[in-house]
Amino acid sequence: MSSLVFPGIIDAHVHLREPGATYKEDILSGTVAALAGGVVGVLDMPNNTPPITIAERFTAKQALFAAKAVADYGLFAGTDGVHLDEMVAMAPHAVGLKLYLDETFGNLTNREPRALAQTFEAWPGPGPIAVHAESPSIPTALDLAERYRQHLHVCHVPHPDDLLVIDAARQRGIRVTCEVTPHHLFLAHDAVRRLGAMALMKPPLVSPQARTLFWERLHMVDLIATDHAPHTRLEKVLPNPPPGVPGLETTLPLLLAAVEEGRLTYERFFDLVYANPLRVYGLAAPASKVTVDLSRGRYRLPLEGYHTRCGWSPFAEQWGMGEVETVALRGQVIWRRGELLVAPGYGRPLVRVAG
Repeated sequence: MSSLVFPGIIDAHVHLREPGATYKEDILSGTVAALAGGVVGVLDMPNNTPPITIAERFTAKQALFAAKAVADYGLFAGTDGVHLDEMVAMAPHAVGLKLYLDETFGNLTNREPRALAQTFEAWPGPGPIAVHAESPSIPTALDLAERYRQHLHVCHVPHPDDLLVIDAARQRGIRVTCEVTPHHLFLAHDAVRRLGAMALMKPPLVSPQARTLFWERLHMVDLIATDHAPHTRLEKVLPNPPPGVPGLETTLPLLLAAVEEGRLTYERFFDLVYANPLRVYGLAAPASKVTVDLSRGRYRLPLEGYHTRCGWSPFAEQWGMGEVETVALRGQVIWRRGELLVAPGYGRPLVRVAG
């Protein structure tokens, strides 16, 4: 088989940095990077500068995406834990609510019990409550989801043992879904010795043994999402470097190499990066087709030379397979062998499934 054709990937966790930090990435460069990686839909997080915690900022961000995106998109609402009326106003237009129960990049952390309870009680949906939560905070989020009958989505599960906790919650009737990142599947904490802060992210990398458990427990995972969080190489050598790594262009080759190695089936690959992200967030599939050239066979991923504005990858020297040849969206070829064929603004909001 020299080529593969499939619907475009939906990446349910990205940070395109606009507004507020466009020197790292912006909507155009980020959605171009998405197309280069066979991704036709991205869900963008609200920890911008300023954070997307009021309806006016959400509307302004919608306008930026409408003018600049070349892939389809959905936007998360955020909350400061105080102005819940603003959160409720954003809900019908957002793909979900993002809560930060532990420290990460930005200033949206909220772990105060009363505020969290009020937020879980007030969120009207229809999108889920997606949480950034380190292992000790996951039971808290599950308890709140059970108490207020919310759909909880655990982002970038920190450790494979957390999958056991999440699965046990499912068994007792809590509506909970979860994701893992490519960096937790393909890197381990020994990468920090090799790459320095370019392998620094939150949640942090796990041991090689825990990485193996992530693969063994992948049947408990709903979707793979990149947590694409670009920072410049200069920032990564600062005394206090920010956490986060890019990933939009590397998920496809990494996972296709895993398929080639027998660690993943094609069917499971499509579920994790296409069918399940749409199901979890209640979104309709955009009409898309990605053609991937497999003739090169396996190859080592490079450190540099990517379309993302930050220009580097933590997956250097990892095995990859497949190169995106064309991307078609809504019946039009919009990407061909590294060339963008449409103007900024071609991307559209992902549509919620009726009912």
